Amino acid sequence: MDKKFFGIPLVVLGLLVCFIVMCNPFVMVGPGERGIKIRLGEVQPESYGEGLHFICPFIQKFKTMDVKTQKNTSTTAVYTKDIQQARITYVINYNVQPDNVNKIFQEVGLDYVSKILSPVVEGTIKDIIGKWNAQDLIANREKAADDILFKLQNQMSSKYINVTDFQMTEINYSDVFERAIESKVTAEQEALKAKNKTVQVEEEAKQKVIAAQAEAKSMAIRAQALSQNKSLVQYEAVQKWDGKMPQYMLGNSVPFINVSAK
Repeated sequence: MDKKFFGIPLVVLGLLVCFIVMCNPFVMVGPGERGIKIRLGEVQPESYGEGLHFICPFIQKFKTMDVKTQKNTSTTAVYTKDIQQARITYVINYNVQPDNVNKIFQEVGLDYVSKILSPVVEGTIKDIIGKWNAQDLIANREKAADDILFKLQNQMSSKYINVTDFQMTEINYSDVFERAIESKVTAEQEALKAKNKTVQVEEEAKQKVIAAQAEAKSMAIRAQALSQNKSLVQYEAVQKWDGKMPQYMLGNSVPFINVSAK
C-alpha cells in the first residue's frame, strides 16, 4: 500500500520531466538577439528580449534573429558617367532594428540580406557611381561614399534595417584606362613644371630689367650732377685714382687733379 502510494508521484514526476525534455517549453534569447513567437503559424506582434521565455508546445514556435552590427565586404561591377567600367570593393555595416524583428521576419524572413539588403546596395552604388566621371570619382571617393550611405539609410530604414556605415575600399578600372590616367597625370605634371620654369625665367628677366633701369637712372643722375659741379668731377676722379701719376708720351705732364688752393 505504502509502496504504491509513493510510486505514483514518482511516475508522474518522471513523465513530467520527459514531457519537459521532449517538448522543450522554454527558449533562450542570447545577447544581441531578439526572439519571435509564432502561434499556430501567426507571427506575434512583438519581439522578445534577452533571457528565458516560455512557449506552449505544439501551439507556439520560437525564432531568434541577430540584431548586433554586421559587417559585409563585397565587390560589384559598375559603369561611370563617361562609360568606364569599374570594380568597386566596399564595406557596409548594418543591423536589424531590434523592435522590428517580428516585422522583417514576417515580411521577408531570416534571409533578409540576399532578398532585400544586397539588391538595394548594388542598385544604389550603380546609381551614385553613374553620376561621376571616372577620374573625378577617384578624387571624390569619400563624397560618393557619403551619398551612397545617405541614400541607403533612407531606403533601408523603412525595411527595418539600420545602415550605420559604408566605405569604398577599392576602385579598379581597366588596365588601359589606368595607363591613360597615368599618362595624363604625367603630362599635366610636365606642363606645370614647364609653366613654373617659364614663370621663373620671366621673373628673372623682369628683375634684370628693373636692375638695369635702376642703374641707368643712377648713372643719369650722376652724369647730370657731374656736369653741373666741377668739384664733384674731381672728387669722382680721386675716388677712382690708384695713387700713380699718369704718364704721357708727348708733351708736358699735367696733373689730372687741380690741387691749387682757391
